[in-house]
Parts: sequence; structure tokens; C-alpha cells
Amino acid sequence: MYFAPSPIPATEPPRDCPRCPRLVAFREALRVEYPDWWNAPVNAFGDPDAWLAIIGLAPGKHGANRTGRPFTGDYAGELLFSTLGKYGLAHGTFEARADDTLALDGAIIINAVKCLPPENKPTPEEIRTCRTFLEGQAAVLPNVRVFVALGQIAHQSAVKMLGGRLPKAKFGHLAEHEMPDGRILLDSYHCSRYNQNTGRLTTEMFEAVFARALELRGRSAP
Repeated sequence: MYFAPSPIPATEPPRDCPRCPRLVAFREALRVEYPDWWNAPVNAFGDPDAWLAIIGLAPGKHGANRTGRPFTGDYAGELLFSTLGKYGLAHGTFEARADDTLALDGAIIINAVKCLPPENKPTPEEIRTCRTFLEGQAAVLPNVRVFVALGQIAHQSAVKMLGGRLPKAKFGHLAEHEMPDGRILLDSYHCSRYNQNTGRLTTEMFEAVFARALELRGRSAP
């Protein structure tokens, strides 16, 4: 099985990252149950010269944890990548596998948590522990001026990573937050199957986030 290489490899955790015991145990159990899956921390994906960074929550069990590429192989990726393509941030064909021809232009995906958490729910300690990798990846993306946080956990990690204050930067769909260094954080409800099926997030709502991101490009401090 093919797995997408990282565009910023020096910032990635090792394949057998030992930092979070609960996530390690879950990973090891899945390696026994599904030996052909990726079952490891999932690399960033996208353009290393990106101006836009998308921060997701964590790999999905049947998505990135299986395929080795963020938002690939699960329902959430269909809306994300079709939206990126619509706004000129992706090219190629998305076929829900890591060896398709999809590539991102001006955008990169860096998750708040690198490993699959049970029930898609990382603990606060796991989120804090993994923030080291998020911070490291943001630090080597000097052209990123706009961040899009998918969901509240990604929002919280992004605010802390960017030196903001959570009481002042409250999460809300299409909420905008200028960070102390002038970069902008833009919030979106997560493009999960649940949010789409319940109508919490529509295609139009999601597209509005990236339309706004394009408007904000270049307005933050250099």
C-alpha cells in the first residue's frame, strides 16, 4: 500500500511515537487487526509553500489511519477536497486513496492530533502532547498567513499555537481571529459525516469559509 510522503518530513513524529500511551495501545491493537493499514501518526499533506494551513482534529479510523493521508478514505474528505478544488487550492483527481493524483496548491493540512484516538476523542493531555508537532509544522511554513480550524478542538490548539487567548477568541463557524503576529485564524464546523448529515454544516457554509480565506489572503502581516 502506498502512503503519501510528508512535504515537511523533519517535523513529523516517528512511526512508533511513544508519547501517548492510550494512543499507542490503540495503534498496536489495530496493527494486529488491520495489518495492511497505515496505523501510525499521519503526515501533513499539501504544499510546503502554502499560504493557507488547514488544521483538522485527528485521523479517522477508516480514513487517514487506514490510508496514511489526511481526510483520505472517509466521508469528510469528499467535501474538503471538492471545496479546495473549486477554489483553486487543489488539482488532480481525488479517488480517496493516497496514490491518486490529487495535489494541493497554496494549501496544506496539519492536524491537531497526529494519531487516531479511540472514538475520535483525544484527551486534553493527548492534545497538549501533540501540540509540539503542530507548533513545529507551523514554524516551518513561513508563507502561511491564514489558518482554517476545522472544529473546536482544532480551534483551541490553533489559538494556543499562535499565541492567542481563548477567552477572546471564541469558536464559531466563520468566526475570524487576528492573532498577535497578524496571522488570521478562520473557524469552520468540522466537515464530518455527522455534521453534514444533520445539516449543522452544509456545502454552502463550508465553501463560504474558503471563499473568505481567499479574501483574507494577503491582508495579514507579512
